Amino acid sequence: MRVQIRTDHAAGGAIVAAGALVLALSADLPFGTLASPGAGMLPTAVTVLMMAFAVILVLRAAQSPPLADIDWSDVRHAARVVGVMGLAVAFYISLGFVPTMVLLLFVLTYAIERRPLLPAVLFSVGVTLIAYLLFNILLKAPLPRGVFWY
Repeated sequence: MRVQIRTDHAAGGAIVAAGALVLALSADLPFGTLASPGAGMLPTAVTVLMMAFAVILVLRAAQSPPLADIDWSDVRHAARVVGVMGLAVAFYISLGFVPTMVLLLFVLTYAIERRPLLPAVLFSVGVTLIAYLLFNILLKAPLPRGVFWY
């Protein structure tokens, strides 16, 4: 009997594997207790929940289409998005939050999604400023300042 791998088998398996990698790489973070949570509690809880939902996805995979039926015509677009995200991660600390996010959103909207220039600029700057105000000013969460000091 031949087992047919379905899209949810592949997606769920990849999520479980990624979760296991995250758990292994973040094992040095202190977990703490419920009364006094450590830096590793939230990432661990989110990763375990993500892996649990992925297992449910795998168990219900019979309802998804076969993996062989996937239309791969959009893989180049997805690779460009992943590449831009990787560059943003690489430069996030050195450039800082504001320039990295403005550049990330601008490249994604203007260069990759082919939106008009002015709306792409307004969207990129506006969303970044709202996020900066929310996290840095209101929530007082430290954001990387980078070489431009903001």
